Amino acid sequence: MTKKNCVLILAAAIVFAAAIIALVLRLPQIARRPMHGDEAIHAVKFGELLEQGVYIYDPNEYHGPTLNYLTLIPAWLSSAEKLTDVDEFTLRVVPVVCGIILVLLVLLIADGLGPAAVVCAALLTAISPAMVFYSRYYIQEMLLVCFTFGAIVSGYRYARGRNILWALAAGIFAGLMHATKETCIIAFGSMILALMAVLLMQHCRREVSNTRKPLKLSHIFAGLGAALFVSALFYSSFLTNPRGILDSFTTYTTYFNRAGNNDLHIHPWHYYLRMLIYYRYGGGPVWTEVLIVGLAMVGFAAAVVKKGTAFANAGLLRFVAFYTLIMTVVYSVVPYKTPWCMLSFLQGMILLAGLGAVVLIRLMPILPARIVVILLLFAATVHLTWLSYLNNYKYYADSRNPYVYAHPTTDVFTVVEKIGYYAAAHPEGRRMDIEVICPGHDYWPLPWYLRSFSRVHYRDRVSRNELPAPLIIASDAVENDLRERFYDESIPFEHRHLYMYLFEEPPYYVWLRPRVKLLGFVREDLWEAAGRGPDPNDLIKNAPKK
Repeated sequence: MTKKNCVLILAAAIVFAAAIIALVLRLPQIARRPMHGDEAIHAVKFGELLEQGVYIYDPNEYHGPTLNYLTLIPAWLSSAEKLTDVDEFTLRVVPVVCGIILVLLVLLIADGLGPAAVVCAALLTAISPAMVFYSRYYIQEMLLVCFTFGAIVSGYRYARGRNILWALAAGIFAGLMHATKETCIIAFGSMILALMAVLLMQHCRREVSNTRKPLKLSHIFAGLGAALFVSALFYSSFLTNPRGILDSFTTYTTYFNRAGNNDLHIHPWHYYLRMLIYYRYGGGPVWTEVLIVGLAMVGFAAAVVKKGTAFANAGLLRFVAFYTLIMTVVYSVVPYKTPWCMLSFLQGMILLAGLGAVVLIRLMPILPARIVVILLLFAATVHLTWLSYLNNYKYYADSRNPYVYAHPTTDVFTVVEKIGYYAAAHPEGRRMDIEVICPGHDYWPLPWYLRSFSRVHYRDRVSRNELPAPLIIASDAVENDLRERFYDESIPFEHRHLYMYLFEEPPYYVWLRPRVKLLGFVREDLWEAAGRGPDPNDLIKNAPKK
């Protein structure tokens, strides 16, 4: 066995070890964090597919269909037939698997990035706090990052050998990208611009490509055909909804409008970089992935000037460098920002960081200096792993964690526990009428947690045409309207009831999210049926004066 093969085998072994580390960081206690509102929305949408076998793509919401269809796999493996059979593990295991695949895919560019750089990139992918956190999130982002890297890897393998199978693989991944999320167009555009920049640089420097075999037009068309076929298959709901194919393109009208006009998610250009380099809120810890950003800068410089990169493929390095730079700039310029969107360019930074680590070590002139650099990199890596632990197992629902964005608090579990307690005392059990009243339908993720209750009425205002339900969850914004409804003299006397606070301790509310309060009310007869008895906190003391 040659020395080169031994090195590659060792690198592969370490990459697989990194995948195990990634699994250990991503999988445990996966249901511990409350479901984000976006996760819950996707989960309920998936429930329609699971129960009815029907998926209709909505160009205004939900993004692409791959997340829903891929979730069928763990759902079927767990014998789930309806949404109430599905749990958080069944849902979140899909992005977990994509996060693991993302680690393993670097093996396919070992000859281009270099074995040592690939090992470093795999380890950084495995332990990056952002990568770990959003690999446990039931949204499309990790799928998009995985498919995007799959397209890049396949494109590189095709460029090396001109094998049509890699062209087809690149097309399949590209189709999956398009079927996952609208932001794939940013990646496609960045790939094209990066490739043009590489070719231009080669032309200006009169560099000769290592690839001797000519490019075959038939292979390009085969790849494009595969991309279109895969995308059409998903958007048409496997040929049952042809309209979905057209909608997959008309959706960009909504996407571009939302990208510039949604004030809720408008952030400054440095939002992502500040989050990665240094973030601290309140008395929380300092969050930083500056190791990745710093090494990525070293890797970028090395790729462009070809300094210390004799072990790697110059074309691939420059492509990754330009691609990452363009992606970072575009995502920074677009006003609409959510933390998980940065994964698309963070993955490119991680590849450059793997290169940067190797170059930094190799450029040290003497052995002691190399040892010092290795020890410093190891210490920084341990710190990064510690931050991944903190943001997933301690600050997983804490607003001091920068990746916890518009996220429900753990009070959601209190709401569900209280509702379950009183449902057990109601004659109809989980068929008890429940009202959830929140202006703007701002009640997510409650539909996920109340999925086993069959008569939950979600409203954005207090109904004047129906009697109040035995149990009510409401935003504090409608509290006065509710009080007036409780004591409305138009309600027949026999249907009037006193209501108690569902959350007994002052101030009698919980937090759905930071700055979003929820009140709870339970009818007096149900309160007594549950064994609570009369309580001084009943609302009659606060009734409007007549």
